[in-house]
Amino acid sequence: MADDSTDLFGALFGPASGSMKPGDASPTVAVPVLVPMPAPGPYSYGVPEDMVVEPGSIVQVPLGPRQVIGVVWDKSDGPPVDSKKLRPITKTFDCPPLREEMRRFIDWVASYTLSPPGLVAKMALRAPAAFDPEPMVEGLRLTEARPERLTPARERVIELAGEGHGWTRSGLAHAAGVSTSVVEGLAKQGVFETIFLPAPPVVAEPDPEYAPSRLEGPQKQAASEILEDVRKGGFAVSLIDGVTGSGKTEVYFEAVAETLRQGKQVLILLPEIALTAAFLDRFEDRFGSRPAEWHSDISPRMRERVWRQAVTGEVRVVAGARSALFLPFDNLGLIIVDEEHDPAYKQEDRVFYNARDMAVVRARIGDFPIVLVSATPSVESQVNGNSGRYNTIHLHTRFGDAAMPDLHLVDMRRHPPERGGFLSPVLLRGIAKTIAKGEQALLFLNRRGYAPLTLCRVCGHRFQCPQCSSWLVEHRFRSQLQCHQCGHSEPTPDHCPECGTFDHLAACGPGVERIAEEVEKHFPEARTIVLSSDLMGVKRLRLELEAIVKGEADIVIGTQLVAKGHNFPLMTLVGIVDADLGLANGDPRAAERTFQLLSQVTGRAGRTGRKSHGLLQTYQPQHPVMQAIVSGDAEAFYEREIIEREKALLPPFGRLASIIVSADSRAEAETHARALRASAPQAPGIMLLGPAEAPLALIRGRHRFRLLVHGKRNSDMQSFLRAMITNGPKERGSIHVQTDIDPQSFL
Repeated sequence: MADDSTDLFGALFGPASGSMKPGDASPTVAVPVLVPMPAPGPYSYGVPEDMVVEPGSIVQVPLGPRQVIGVVWDKSDGPPVDSKKLRPITKTFDCPPLREEMRRFIDWVASYTLSPPGLVAKMALRAPAAFDPEPMVEGLRLTEARPERLTPARERVIELAGEGHGWTRSGLAHAAGVSTSVVEGLAKQGVFETIFLPAPPVVAEPDPEYAPSRLEGPQKQAASEILEDVRKGGFAVSLIDGVTGSGKTEVYFEAVAETLRQGKQVLILLPEIALTAAFLDRFEDRFGSRPAEWHSDISPRMRERVWRQAVTGEVRVVAGARSALFLPFDNLGLIIVDEEHDPAYKQEDRVFYNARDMAVVRARIGDFPIVLVSATPSVESQVNGNSGRYNTIHLHTRFGDAAMPDLHLVDMRRHPPERGGFLSPVLLRGIAKTIAKGEQALLFLNRRGYAPLTLCRVCGHRFQCPQCSSWLVEHRFRSQLQCHQCGHSEPTPDHCPECGTFDHLAACGPGVERIAEEVEKHFPEARTIVLSSDLMGVKRLRLELEAIVKGEADIVIGTQLVAKGHNFPLMTLVGIVDADLGLANGDPRAAERTFQLLSQVTGRAGRTGRKSHGLLQTYQPQHPVMQAIVSGDAEAFYEREIIEREKALLPPFGRLASIIVSADSRAEAETHARALRASAPQAPGIMLLGPAEAPLALIRGRHRFRLLVHGKRNSDMQSFLRAMITNGPKERGSIHVQTDIDPQSFL
């Protein structure tokens, strides 16, 4: 694979050595430069006489006919290169170099995930406009002149400006409590002179002493254990395993505060930062300012500023999604991974990695502590805690002794819903009692849209995506049928395209929109909110969440985004519409994920001490997952799950890797996959399964075959895969091979 990539890259962009062209200045030294593209390694470039670079310097280099960004990399043990034959670096950016531990981290991730190091480096260089310093901003400074008429407002401005600082116009006006026109008027009279100031920080510096948390006994003990690691320094992994509402956030805030006192930076990873405004508010309440945000919803300009101020050390705390792990911090001293079990930490595009696991690696390379946090830790983290690799800190009770909700199973065989409905009479009675008391009910169904399948009752035609092997989901609020794999959508038809019959299209199964319709029928006077990522943008979602917190809704109907750490003070009933949904697939983590998701959702109830309930509608009340949830016996569930994993040599007792071969035609994909299997080396302790069609055999018009590699825990999976891909057929035409080490999805 590496040889093929080198040949392809060289053909497109020129020789890997960046050979001289007429008119290039003669360089004196050769250095390796890693470009943020699918390059298999650094390319050699010359350094002009008047230029100084070091490993980590961010530079601009010629690549074929273009100029691209690159990073001067560490020298390898390869043969020396004649610098006089190389094309020179054309520019160095006025930016701190990537630190050695960041470069080692990039190399490690590339080697572990079998990804081109250039693509991993690209994740660390996500803001090219930030490589040069931010431009100075125009400001004002007080002169000796004074206005002809001195009003109280002008007096306040002059008094404040007399402290000798430079001010921006808006900043001075805001601090003095006046309009900008007052400041402008003084500037016109010569009271202020124009100066230029450094760009302001994206957020104010957090103050570790602003509002220290008042922790109770268990929280105090947990905080002291983590603080010991922070003060001692060096690599250490702590796992905070605490029930929902136990004060986990306040505990790790103490570790954040201590790290700030030491003058170091902190990274807090959250599964979906764009939806967690409540977390940002809690951080501000504790530290007096918000952390810098890093996620897909921030503007490009803000992204550039956060990147620049992280690398210069001006930003002290970043709260972000998984990609924040690749920010090149100046002096990172602590990583927090909140909701460490969440599948959202797994990236499945270009570079396949699990941010939780890579965060542990980054902490080890940087030699500083990391804290993993969850009410329902992953089985992998549980095993690491049991073995002593992680220091597990248990918080078994809620903060303030608030009670956990009383959980009950609703056997849908004994208490079925009325014809055409999906809510049992037991759950409907629970909702009625809850809203009658002025409290809130949450109905959870992890299925977007109105119905997952639409078919014709006359001929049986099913509406399927033309580009994917998946059914089209009806979204009745938008009058569309949509594919949740590729995004294809089409208007909801009024007749069957197969037989032409009108008014015989049936929606099969429920989504949250259909549950909302049923709720409206039973509770027409209730204020209902539907929370689903496809119904609104991030800003609208945040407004809806704020409305729920303020009590402006009676019934909330939502998908899994309602499970992510929200605190709804009036929420006293949680109803799980289909508790069996996550168990109905062949994913080896199905039981674990169902347990985690349902535990997190039911944990939304009663967080402020009110008596609360959870009702789980199920057709499998005797299933071990259901029994573990209602009994509150998480230890028994994990013990059983760990035993089953160990028997089957599944992670963390064994290793898995997935290879997906895709192509424009089914025959091409299958032929290439079979040839790959034939090229696999013999390796003790490693078993190769497949190829077979992937469960989603067609996505975006591409046919997919999968090979699954299963090995013992100590097997060298990467060497096996490298040998198989290197010895196998090369990617040609439409054929593409994706390698996923430690896969989380088996579709």
